[in-house]
Amino acid sequence: MLGRCSLHHRFPVCSSGGNSNRKSFSGVSLVSAFFLVVPGPRGVAGRAGPPRRSRHGVALGPAVCPEMERRLHSRLRPTNDSWRVDETYIRVKGKWVYLYRAVDYTGATIDFLLSAKRDAAAAERFLAKALGGESHPAPRVINTDEHAGYPPAIMQLKAEEALEENCRHRPVQYLNNLLEKDHRAIKRRIRASQHFRSFRGAWHTIAGYEAIHMTRKGQARGSAPAARGGLLHRFILGLFSAVAV
Repeated sequence: MLGRCSLHHRFPVCSSGGNSNRKSFSGVSLVSAFFLVVPGPRGVAGRAGPPRRSRHGVALGPAVCPEMERRLHSRLRPTNDSWRVDETYIRVKGKWVYLYRAVDYTGATIDFLLSAKRDAAAAERFLAKALGGESHPAPRVINTDEHAGYPPAIMQLKAEEALEENCRHRPVQYLNNLLEKDHRAIKRRIRASQHFRSFRGAWHTIAGYEAIHMTRKGQARGSAPAARGGLLHRFILGLFSAVAV
């Protein structure tokens, strides 16, 4: 049955601004939904309404993205202890919000967080979230730009013993060029989705974009760098092989 699934398969997938009428997924239905996740040559569309073809690909539903991210994390290879942390901005409901992201010095994705504000509290939330990840060790050094929000956030995390005291904060802009380049892959898909209509929908859809991006970078066990098309399809099906019966 899985072999007959196609991009035309009708499935109630939530758009970036809508509400799914199906809150959970299982078995073949879940795997079928993921045939909608694989981007076309110019990314994945996140339009409202039912999934359909476009020049960018097909609609990606935020209702299924968190499940993909959760399953992928158990397969991620460990990152290293030299972090690059930065924030970029995207538009949600016509307003600019901030997307915090981190990679290690090889370019492997560590984590992301979407925030309405760019301040010390947001930086602390993001770093705390990243520190809670299971697939990467505690950082030896955290490289950021010179934004004033990072020093107090790092000091607070050290005071709470969430971050090791000997972790060094290095505010060197040019060392984040690797991360600036990595932002482009995510923002390209966001532009293809014509931005988002809800904060929650944006968060869930970006989780799917990040999961696909990590897979393409070869961060997951069983995935290959630059995986596209059929290879990416097979890897996604493998994530759900336990329920695809």
